[in-house]
Amino acid sequence: MIPQPAPRREFPLWLVIIAVTGLWLFGEVVSSALYADILATLAKGIGITVMVTLVAYASACVLGLGLALAQLSRFYLLRQMARLYVEVMRGIPIIVLLLYVAFVLAPALVDLWNRIGGPFGLAEVRGRDFPQIWRAAIALTLAYASFLAEVFRAGLTAVPQGQIEAATALGLNRWQRFRLVVFPQALRMILPPLGNDFVAMVKDSSLVSVLGVTDITQLGKVLAAGNFRYFETYNVVALIYLTMTIGLSLLLRALEMRLRRRQG
Repeated sequence: MIPQPAPRREFPLWLVIIAVTGLWLFGEVVSSALYADILATLAKGIGITVMVTLVAYASACVLGLGLALAQLSRFYLLRQMARLYVEVMRGIPIIVLLLYVAFVLAPALVDLWNRIGGPFGLAEVRGRDFPQIWRAAIALTLAYASFLAEVFRAGLTAVPQGQIEAATALGLNRWQRFRLVVFPQALRMILPPLGNDFVAMVKDSSLVSVLGVTDITQLGKVLAAGNFRYFETYNVVALIYLTMTIGLSLLLRALEMRLRRRQG
């Protein structure tokens, strides 16, 4: 096996360009009354965007890990059902899934709750009692779980078989082998793609605006339709998303380097 050379530490010119451009744009926003007013309005949607992203991503990680384990299961039917879910969900555009969950799945769940809960005296739920923000979070969870399942599966299968055999020889049971040996090693390997999917979800959370959820994008659409300042409004929308995604990318890269130094 040919040894790979250690990666060279290059001067991050791209980061300097982004930082200088970002500072200049923020300076323009602060110094302009119009831009400042737009930023103040759009900032109200940052909390919604962050909440939807965190809830959906955490749920997708849990579901994705479960699907990955199911695909590696000893049981044929469980493996096939997990594979069916992954292939179907990966083939549906996220915006279509958002609309399906919001207007098909959610009403069906409400109706099912009322049918089952009636005989047990549970309170009846109306469709408007199921907020659009949670419908959006469910849709993003279902979509991203299929992508994360493949990431987790790749990481779990990349752990050397000798490590598992050694853990078995030490008397560790199946759960202990997974918790203490397999998953920690797999997590270090799949951290970069997990981070990429997290950044992608921040951007894809803008799709929830089609359901009327008052995130950054929706507030931008409403504001631009009212003041007809499309250029200025969407400049600020893009700046907010760029700040969030680039900041996350830098944090994830720093975490990856720290884990690499620990391994070294």
